[in-house]
Amino acid sequence: MKKSIGLSFLITAALIATTVAQQNGTNSNAASGQGSAASQSDREPLQADKNTNFWDGDDPNFGNLITHPFANKKYVERQVGPIRDRLNELDQLTSENAHNIKDVDSRAQQGLQMASEKTSMADQHSADAANKAQLAQTAANDATTRVSSAEQMVGNLDQYKGTAQTEIRFRPGQSVLSKNAKDALDQMAEGLKTQRSYIIEVHGFSPGHGQAAIANSQKMADSVVRYLVLTHGIPVYRIYAMSVGSATIAGDQTQKHVTSGRVEVSVLTNDVTTAHR
Repeated sequence: MKKSIGLSFLITAALIATTVAQQNGTNSNAASGQGSAASQSDREPLQADKNTNFWDGDDPNFGNLITHPFANKKYVERQVGPIRDRLNELDQLTSENAHNIKDVDSRAQQGLQMASEKTSMADQHSADAANKAQLAQTAANDATTRVSSAEQMVGNLDQYKGTAQTEIRFRPGQSVLSKNAKDALDQMAEGLKTQRSYIIEVHGFSPGHGQAAIANSQKMADSVVRYLVLTHGIPVYRIYAMSVGSATIAGDQTQKHVTSGRVEVSVLTNDVTTAHR
């Protein structure tokens, strides 16, 4: 009985001591808390830890119910739309630049082709002009040569030289041609068929004096001219007849003294005219 009372007393004393100790601890903690709050009032409050998986949908308290704001379609559209428009604009500019480059290249090629064609045409015209100039130079040289030849020919038109001479003799007081005289005239006229530039000089001589000698020599010269014209068809304009009687021709060193009636027939040709006919 005494033991039970004593145990109860010990338990009660322990409880009282424990209660007092708790009260003292509480008061001391409150006092220290007030002092600490007063000393740390100027500090920033502590930030709560953020869950790194909050927007990832892995939070164990919320599961997959939380959606990342960047995953919103309208938000993405607002952010991507200007970029897409800019890319489209850049594509359009690139296409226009490519078209412009192609157009410039095409025009450059056309310009080069036209320049090449014009160069070829200019070369052809230059060659034609050179050929025409060469032809003109050749024609000018030919004309110069012809003019020179014509001048020489004109200058030598009256430059005749004797190629044949025949002497026809007559009996005194007669003007009829003998057979020998006709043969001599035939032989002389035969060589004139291929000639074009020639003249025939007929000089009649007769002995005597005055007009009688001249008239007699005229008759003999006319007989020769008549035979050449009628028999051989010699044009009259190519025959120059002169009756001098017994006179002498000045400058003729070969003229003989007139002792009988005779006619001297001389053929004169122009070699320059004959060569260029």
